Amino acid sequence: MDNKKIPSTDTEQAREVRDAYHHGSLRESLIAAADDILSERGVAGFTLREAARRAGVSVAAPAHHFGSAAGLLSEVAILGFAELARYLKEAGGALTGAARMRALGKAYVCFALAYPGRFHLMFRHDLLLAEEARLEIAGQAALAEVEQAVRLYLGMAADQPLDKAARTIKLLAWSTVHGFAHLALDGKFDNLAMMDAGMGDFLEDILPAVLLAQWPDNKA
Repeated sequence: MDNKKIPSTDTEQAREVRDAYHHGSLRESLIAAADDILSERGVAGFTLREAARRAGVSVAAPAHHFGSAAGLLSEVAILGFAELARYLKEAGGALTGAARMRALGKAYVCFALAYPGRFHLMFRHDLLLAEEARLEIAGQAALAEVEQAVRLYLGMAADQPLDKAARTIKLLAWSTVHGFAHLALDGKFDNLAMMDAGMGDFLEDILPAVLLAQWPDNKA
């Protein structure tokens, strides 16, 4: 009878695959935990300790995987910019001109209201890793949707660089909806007199009216 030793199923390769899976799973769990904390408590309520507790890992685990709180928060911000880009892209669809500008404006505010924790974090550069290339790429991808809308609004070619006038319009568009998003998140529209003057719901009536005044169809 052959007495050769039966190879273990838990080979070095199998262990590496298992450990890599566990590593990735733990990273995702910590990112999800951080995202939940931001959603519930805001940026001010985030701690690595609470993220570790929710993920069911040691207090040292977040620092081991992300280096610091900024490393973990940067991962959440990357998710935020990716989701914002998706919102903007889907809202724009096949629209052109002023209609596209309005659609992206509403989508921007809708994203902020849907993900307030991410939204507040994404622009807190003091809390994020300045050298994280993936964060820069994610932010630029979202910005590219706005730039493309500006090109279509001005009748520019899709690959044409924005000139000074186009960059001014981009800044105006972003500052308008970014400000509206913050005001809405802070509840500043809740007690405005215009809310009692038949103007209706913020997202369905007030915001579209403001965006229409900013980007009327006869200016497309």
